[in-house]
Amino acid sequence: MQYWSHKPWIQEVAIAVMLKAVILIGGPQKGTRFRPLSFEVPKPLFPVAGVPMIQHHIEACAQVPGMQEILLIGFYQPDEPLTRFLEAAQQEFNLPVRYLQEFAPLGTGGGLYHFRDQILAGGPEAFFVLNADVCSDFPLSAMLAAHRHQPHPFLLLGTTANRTQSLNYGCIVENPQTHEVLHYVEKPSTFVSDIINCGIYLFSPEALKPLRDVFQRNQQNGQLCLPLGEDSSGQWRGAGTIRLEQDVFSALAGQGQIYVHLNDSIWSQIKSAGSALYASRLYLGQYQLTHPERLAKHSPGGPRIRGNVYIHPTAKVAPSAVEHTCVLHSIVGWGSTVGRWARVEGTPNDPNPNDPRAHMDSESLFKDGKLLPAITILGCRVRIPAEVLILNSIVLPHKELSRSFTNQIIL
Repeated sequence: MQYWSHKPWIQEVAIAVMLKAVILIGGPQKGTRFRPLSFEVPKPLFPVAGVPMIQHHIEACAQVPGMQEILLIGFYQPDEPLTRFLEAAQQEFNLPVRYLQEFAPLGTGGGLYHFRDQILAGGPEAFFVLNADVCSDFPLSAMLAAHRHQPHPFLLLGTTANRTQSLNYGCIVENPQTHEVLHYVEKPSTFVSDIINCGIYLFSPEALKPLRDVFQRNQQNGQLCLPLGEDSSGQWRGAGTIRLEQDVFSALAGQGQIYVHLNDSIWSQIKSAGSALYASRLYLGQYQLTHPERLAKHSPGGPRIRGNVYIHPTAKVAPSAVEHTCVLHSIVGWGSTVGRWARVEGTPNDPNPNDPRAHMDSESLFKDGKLLPAITILGCRVRIPAEVLILNSIVLPHKELSRSFTNQIIL
């Protein structure tokens, strides 16, 4: 596109910048810690703060100037819920939102390489890559500004964690002056750095070349049957399976290709139902500024609203619910009911509020054969009668309880 300045001898050219975004949504072989919630809806569509988990990602991408297309890559079947979501997202954001289904689970980088032609179609300046299972304020515009100031193939979003919890994430050693990633280790066994990988990236088109090198090396390893082509179980992973963290970031660190952009705002992984509850609280806290229309408000004859609350339009909350029913640190599935004077309560696994660098710990259901205290989950269409206590328990769908339960999985 050309335009002319008011001085007739000077011609200026405005270059239209085009960007894309890729959201990695995984597949049904993942998200097992989301059960029984993932029985009813794929994990990427599970509501977090009132909207599907990946809608937060799409909203952030749609706000970036120059965004032309958003691609979802994963191994889920394109069923009706996913198709309906894609159609609704395209209408709401007036932006192409497409799903690209992998022929097999290809890891965090395999899908990027497999669908490289679709990603690079139209010649984007760069493309964002976001893991679906993260909660963040998504500082994409700040990352884009940093990339344009200092262009490199890979830009990673990083945040800080305490020494103990950093072992659960990809750890980044940076040059504090240039922010180049000098060393990268995925889930190290000993302390490496307090800067961790947020699973949010900005790649230039050149970033796909190292993925091609990994693919070709995997092919050679498979043909030669070398151990390098095997995973931890000793089985061949397939040439198309590429792990961004281990195969690319660890290999290229210190070679002037990977840089980190530090962010000190909200961020959390969403690996389990408990972390989804915490992520909802983080997003609800931001809604006062970003989406005040989503927060519930007092209405005549309605329930009293305390704090930041989202109530789905189809949910019914009796005006007496505050006085006569208690649901605390719990997730109540679709179509479930809780009787009068009943108490449904779980134990949160929130980060230490006294440590600003603390994050959610990885949750395990069992320890020494015993169910650990955690949030309570009611599957869909569960009926809780009046005057019972459900504490630290998981109730599978379509159950009608008749008594109290504590620290149990009710099949």
